[in-house]
Amino acid sequence: MRRKVPSNSSLIAFEAAARHGSFARAASELSLTEGAISRQISRLEKFLGVALFDRTGNRVRLLPGSERYAAQVRELLDRLERDSRYLMGQPGDSASLEIAVTPTFAMKWLIPRLPDFRRVYPQITVHLAERMAPFVLADSGFDAAIHFAHPAWTGMVSCPLIHEVLIPVCHPQLLVAGRESQELDRLPRLHRRQNPDAWQHYARETGIPLSHPAIGARFDLHAMLIEAALAGLGVALVPRLYVENELAAGTLVAPWPAASSVAKTFSLILPQAIELSSEPLKAFAQWLLNQQGIIPTGS
Repeated sequence: MRRKVPSNSSLIAFEAAARHGSFARAASELSLTEGAISRQISRLEKFLGVALFDRTGNRVRLLPGSERYAAQVRELLDRLERDSRYLMGQPGDSASLEIAVTPTFAMKWLIPRLPDFRRVYPQITVHLAERMAPFVLADSGFDAAIHFAHPAWTGMVSCPLIHEVLIPVCHPQLLVAGRESQELDRLPRLHRRQNPDAWQHYARETGIPLSHPAIGARFDLHAMLIEAALAGLGVALVPRLYVENELAAGTLVAPWPAASSVAKTFSLILPQAIELSSEPLKAFAQWLLNQQGIIPTGS
């Protein structure tokens, strides 16, 4: 079925005129005449069946209902230009993947391992974009996502990767030698905003009494919690997989038990089974699963 979309020329003229608030300035930018800009926009208005600009003398102003459309057109043109420029510079046998991922997982786990992927598959470029919340993968522009289990992924293929276990960590100078087990309730507790009840669940599972477990500074990302703990601001309840290097170096310590009740599982979310995916995505999925010693099943 033929797509019902305006011509590129009309959209480019409209975006420039909307951004400048002037047909003359748009014409100058695009090396066209003002009349040519006016004709392109008139064609667009006829195609859409709505007026886009209020024309008063030599001045033009976007109508209220057109402002959102102008922003959407600008975003689409920017992305099309960016993708086109990228493709123009690529060798013929190259490929790229768009992967959505939670930010701390990307920074602390995935990115440090990507040099190995690049060594094995130098022709595949992996682009990462931050997505904190689950979303509908279909028609999102992403080839895959690395995220937690969620109803939004219904109908997708979910491949478990890593079980995230949370542990309390802090700067070693905050502790009194020999009294580590009693220190947890005394020290300031740091919280992840998206999981405000984590410390209550931790106290219930471990049996460690915590007075006022909900009190303390809140942060959006686990990466922020880790930096706050390194700065000596208190005790952070974070995934162990994010702080292995800090624990090995002694810049953070974890003298308290971990808790399984405040754990989640990271999964690779695919639109279809691995063996039905494109070759670049299949290579990435198999490499990713192999990082944890998981043998891909394709289901």
